[in-house]
Amino acid sequence: MTPVNTANPQEQQTALVVGATGIAGSALVDALTAGGWQVLAISRTPGTDRDGVRWLPADLTSQESLAAALANEHPTHVFFTAWSRQDTEEENIVVNAGMLRSLLAVLRDKAVAHVALMTGLKHYLGPFEAYGEGEMADTPFHEEEPRLPVRNFYYAQEDELFAAAAEQGFSWSVHRAHTVIGHAVGNAMNMGLTLAAQATLCRDSGEPFVFPGSQTQWNGLTDMTDAGLLAEHMLWAATTPAAANEAFNVVNGDVFRWRWMWPRIAAHFGVAWEGFEEAPRPLEQAMAGRAGQWRELAGRHGLAEAELGRVASWWHTDGDLGRTIEVTADMGKSRVAGFTGYRRTLDAFIDLFERYRTEKLIP
Repeated sequence: MTPVNTANPQEQQTALVVGATGIAGSALVDALTAGGWQVLAISRTPGTDRDGVRWLPADLTSQESLAAALANEHPTHVFFTAWSRQDTEEENIVVNAGMLRSLLAVLRDKAVAHVALMTGLKHYLGPFEAYGEGEMADTPFHEEEPRLPVRNFYYAQEDELFAAAAEQGFSWSVHRAHTVIGHAVGNAMNMGLTLAAQATLCRDSGEPFVFPGSQTQWNGLTDMTDAGLLAEHMLWAATTPAAANEAFNVVNGDVFRWRWMWPRIAAHFGVAWEGFEEAPRPLEQAMAGRAGQWRELAGRHGLAEAELGRVASWWHTDGDLGRTIEVTADMGKSRVAGFTGYRRTLDAFIDLFERYRTEKLIP
């Protein structure tokens, strides 16, 4: 892990993690507590009790709720990883930029030193409803590329962050991740647990593990972001002067092709596989009507979550694997600034699957 700068050990650093039960947020809580930070964890419902973490249940869409939760708190560093999926991008802008604006308003007089914002590669690709449309930059994407001429809640969040930083005097960082895999249940964008659920259901019913995506994704190069690496990156930027007031891509550091990765994931689960054949075979169709199968399987194996809808996000994995464009991100800016974190994506997947097994999320 990239070391956290604790230049003044006499001064207790307190981190506020917003979206603390999500994939990125829970990895941040792990990394922060391991580094000796005191953690204030905001989520709609509290997570598991643990040393060094105080849960602050709050409604992020209500400034009054946030103000009540943070009335007596004085975080030094803020890590914003939450989002709320809406039906249209205009609604995404209103809700998601509004959540960040409300939080920063509540923190106005609390002498925050740094705010780190997690976004993603839709900064370069466009929002879901205009995904991959229009003229985009060449891959790998670089941070200095201009914004696309479309409305995008990532841009709106950045603008809220920049305005508050200029007014309040804190430093900031933006972290553009690509397909984050990590440990979380009930998350709307969790390819790791989604693929684990797909493989488990296929093995249970004797079906092949079918690649659901496009020919481009099957044959082309891609990359991903492990949640643990993302947490390291956000802590590094929050505590490294050279990283202040910058936007960074953050991916594992390797590239791969799904035609290489898919058989290896299948082998880990002991299931036969099929690659791309003529056209995509989306999971939303292929896995429809499997809730009863999952409940029966969960009961048989004593799994911790019996509701398939809280385990698998078919739509999101279909979106990622169904793209007809190559998507990779350059990490040169982070490397030059001193970040050396790295993950091998296959190892990240296997480690994650084993953690799911240990915690009884899959058999």
